[in-house]
Amino acid sequence: MKVPQMKPFVGEEEYAAIKDCFDTNWLTEGPKCREFVEKLCSITGVKYGVLAPNCTLGLFLGLKAMDIGPGDEVIVPNFTFIASATSVILTGATPIFVDVNEEDLQISLSECEKALTEKTKAIMPVHMYGASCDMTAITNFAEQHDLFVIEDAAQALGVNWGGKPCGSFGSVACFSFFADKSITTIEGGFIGTNDKEIYKNLQFLRNHGRVSSGTFVHPELGFNFRMNDIGAAIGLVQLRKAEYIYKRRQQLHKIYTKELEGRPELKIFTHLGGSNFVPFRFSILYKGDREGLSNFLTESGIEPRTFFYPLHKQPAFQFLRDSRTQDFRDKNFSNSVHAFDHGLCFPVYPELTKEQVIYTCDKIKEYLDDIQ
Repeated sequence: MKVPQMKPFVGEEEYAAIKDCFDTNWLTEGPKCREFVEKLCSITGVKYGVLAPNCTLGLFLGLKAMDIGPGDEVIVPNFTFIASATSVILTGATPIFVDVNEEDLQISLSECEKALTEKTKAIMPVHMYGASCDMTAITNFAEQHDLFVIEDAAQALGVNWGGKPCGSFGSVACFSFFADKSITTIEGGFIGTNDKEIYKNLQFLRNHGRVSSGTFVHPELGFNFRMNDIGAAIGLVQLRKAEYIYKRRQQLHKIYTKELEGRPELKIFTHLGGSNFVPFRFSILYKGDREGLSNFLTESGIEPRTFFYPLHKQPAFQFLRDSRTQDFRDKNFSNSVHAFDHGLCFPVYPELTKEQVIYTCDKIKEYLDDIQ
């Protein structure tokens, strides 16, 4: 049996929506983008929003809209996809890596406290694997230290903290619609804010320094970071499927959990009280040889995925190590290192079958039993 890591949940409805863009001859950013933004603002609980080509550029735009740049520092969890940090570097600011909590792999505020300097301007909580950070504590921390909060909500559409949507807590929040997310536009991102001035800056920054296209007068310096109606058309269809997608992911996660709970070798990643849970993957920590388990599963036709490689170890960030702005020894990021060394992720996309999940779990148990 084959168990792919990812399969986008798209079909005839999305194809028909794309056709409508051709029938109306509106391919670039237009009415479907406007409708998509309106629905996303409502879902995420923000007053204003704009689209971006992807979440990475969304984070960059959000940071720029808050006037973050050279000389500034942004606190970023060490355990996240690299784009969280590269978006900071794009602005000319410096990402400052901090470890995550052992129990939930979310950003550690005690480590954030240690990382504060006179240059610290923002904190970037990353909602990890479909669960929310403790946004009450994070917003209190930010207010105490006069920091912007930019939520990396790439994996958090449909997730909330205390009944309030992720993305509505910070000065800015950014979502991803990449093909493996709950909702996809193939590529794409959304930037939400409740701050009118930040929204104004976002409008200029993403559209060549003007609010509206069709004019050649550019009051501000800006770029071309727009989306298009073809992607938005797919997104609108996906939003109509959202509740089913969320429930299906939750159902699949429960099947994995039922099959594997009680195995002392495994720790199943879930969420803390205060957050709901829209699983991005089924994620486990294995006490033994993670690489050995991964290789066995791959040979069995299953595609596992490791956890994120710690940012302080990334070859691309060697220049930050050389600058001596931070102490990059592993002991300062022990939870991030442990998570990568022992973590594996498995798919929860809607078309995954119960049989595929049980096959995966049986193979995991077979490996565990064989090495005892």
